[in-house]
Amino acid sequence: MNNVTAIRTAPKTITYQAMKRREIFAAYGLILPTLIGFVVFIAIPVVSGLAISLYDWNLLTAPKYVGLENYQKIFSDVRIGNVYLTTIRLTAMIVPCNMTLGLALAVLLDRKMPTIIRNFFKVSYFFPFVVSGVAVSIIWTFLFHRDLGPINYYLGLIGFERIYWLNSSTYSPLAIVIADVWKNVGFYVLVFLGGMQAISRDFYESAEVDGATAWQQFRHITLPLLSPTILFLMVISVIGALQIFEQPQILTNGGPGDATRTIVMYIYEQGFRFFDMGYASAIAFTLFIIILVLTIIQFALSRRWVFYS
Repeated sequence: MNNVTAIRTAPKTITYQAMKRREIFAAYGLILPTLIGFVVFIAIPVVSGLAISLYDWNLLTAPKYVGLENYQKIFSDVRIGNVYLTTIRLTAMIVPCNMTLGLALAVLLDRKMPTIIRNFFKVSYFFPFVVSGVAVSIIWTFLFHRDLGPINYYLGLIGFERIYWLNSSTYSPLAIVIADVWKNVGFYVLVFLGGMQAISRDFYESAEVDGATAWQQFRHITLPLLSPTILFLMVISVIGALQIFEQPQILTNGGPGDATRTIVMYIYEQGFRFFDMGYASAIAFTLFIIILVLTIIQFALSRRWVFYS
């Protein structure tokens, strides 16, 4: 009788299949929040935008199906070419500035120094990145003011004339680049610094034994081993620059003329000023295709210069 009772009350053994199912359920539970966020904030808006681009819709009346008419309208729009060129010019200035300045500052922070000083500079560089882009743009609007701005004041002290930073087709793009780089460069600094600190010091010690200079170590050790980080930052830098909005919207409102009007500003204008949601969605989808193609090209070219080991 005791043996029978012992057998009945013995704990059940967990089979391999049951353990596997538990692991699978746990894995799905962990990725579920990210998956929901992707579906709600990326997949659904992309599909909805593509669908809306096939309609004529002004937010007030019922949508009217027009097929590819909105896409045909893009090729006859005389302004969109200039807007795209402006966006490309800003991207061509913002990306190199963020990459080179971020790398240079990261190299300086990677030098031997007290930890408290390094942490102070890391926080100082990164702080603008976490501040709202609108707030940053308002600050720079004051700094670039022709009469009251500190920048023109100090330029005047050294003999320069006052510059129309926000009303000149020559200087307005530069003002936007300065404001954008000041806000975002801290992110690049920290990512570059993290990549450099992940490189084993054994490489540098061996190079020093062989008589390599600091420049040779940077060129032949740091840059090759940092190439995956460079690729990552370059991709997100291009994507971010092509979608720049807050700085030109607040600093210059796209002016003078269309000198600083970016493609995202143009999309916003078509959708929420002229209430042409179908055309705005069509432009947005073409921008999505351009970003996707550029990203694929960057990854394809990276096989020649990115080293993962």
